[in-house]
Amino acid sequence: MVKILHLSDIHMGSGFSYGHINPETGLNTRFEDFTRALRRCVDSAIAQNVDLVLFGGDAFPDATPPPYIQQAFAREFCRLVTADIPTVLLVGNHDQHSQGAGGASLCIYRTLGVPGFIVGDTLTTHRIETKSGPVQIVTLPWLTRSTLLTRPETQGLSMGEVGSLLLDRLRVALEGEIRKLDPEVPTVLLAHVMTDTARYGAERFLAVGKGFTVPMAILARACFDYIALGHVHKYQRVCESPLAIYPGSIERLDFSEEKEEKGYIMLDLTKGKATAEFCSLPARVFKTIEVDLTEKEDPQAALLKAVQKKDLSEMVVRLVYKLRADQVEVVDNNLIGEALEKAHSYTIQPQLISQLSRPRLPELGVDSSLAPMSALQSYLDNREDLSAIAPDILEAAQGLLNEDPYGDKAIVAPEEIGSEGDLEAVGDSVRQLRLL
Repeated sequence: MVKILHLSDIHMGSGFSYGHINPETGLNTRFEDFTRALRRCVDSAIAQNVDLVLFGGDAFPDATPPPYIQQAFAREFCRLVTADIPTVLLVGNHDQHSQGAGGASLCIYRTLGVPGFIVGDTLTTHRIETKSGPVQIVTLPWLTRSTLLTRPETQGLSMGEVGSLLLDRLRVALEGEIRKLDPEVPTVLLAHVMTDTARYGAERFLAVGKGFTVPMAILARACFDYIALGHVHKYQRVCESPLAIYPGSIERLDFSEEKEEKGYIMLDLTKGKATAEFCSLPARVFKTIEVDLTEKEDPQAALLKAVQKKDLSEMVVRLVYKLRADQVEVVDNNLIGEALEKAHSYTIQPQLISQLSRPRLPELGVDSSLAPMSALQSYLDNREDLSAIAPDILEAAQGLLNEDPYGDKAIVAPEEIGSEGDLEAVGDSVRQLRLL
């Protein structure tokens, strides 16, 4: 039996906007979160004496991370070299350089000849001799349509047709690798892809326009004892035979992953059987607090109560509250900030609710047929905030009507006035009068 640790989507160097500078280290606290999560994965691999570590791609936010981030990544993975644990690093979409082929952020390990490290930047098969016996790893890095767009055979084809052509070539290439496999050796397909059986999250938008969905039917072959997937940040089993799992990312990137559990997979593999266990990691908690203040007599007190009743210590907090225009002056965000000071970081997002969203005025119902002046008078009678300038509005409107022989016509349909668009409707009436 071969024991394997499968992790993916580290994204080391992401999410800095949700952290702050640690005065003791000079580093962003979110960078320290990601480093700590990776360290826990490596600690587990060493403590449980695994035979192999499989990384499913997306080491960094892009292919050219700052040196100190590369060093932190290398420092943790090189501990596996010391422990004599072979490692396969697969190239994901964020690892690929925008110019040229290959995964610029990971291929350095192959260039330097790091013992026991294999970089999977092409579709090929690697036979690895582990302490518990041999295992075959078929690597499938992130594929993009751009690999074909520069070729003559794709000229004039739509993006959908190019995608179909790429899938056809993937089928052929994958079949070629399958025919090379030793049927007696446990085999894993390590792939950074979007499968059609996955429940997508933020990664769908992170890769927009750069990739496409691969049908699970192409990957789920009887020769594979386990399919180790990367790219989707939410842990999920997407196929049972053979077993195919996305372990998800090891740390939350943003609020789109607020409710997702983070961790890695511990796998026991033999020929014809794979048993997997999801191991949770203590990721940074993201918390959204939503408050509706529009009906509150004391908005400030209601907002403080909503914040203070929760223990927000060391959380990344997003406070979203709705309020009316006349409530803006009574809400002090400085006091709210003081109440949130125990949070790791926070953002405050007020949402102003339009005062035009009011019930229909009864006197302007659908059965009435009022002239413009009568409709305008009824409207102004229900707008206390316009009382000071109501006479001027009526005088201006009457002046316009006096210029028009058809001034007794109700240009604005009664059903349009007094609803959510009542003010806009009156404005349209005035504008139409100008045109007559």
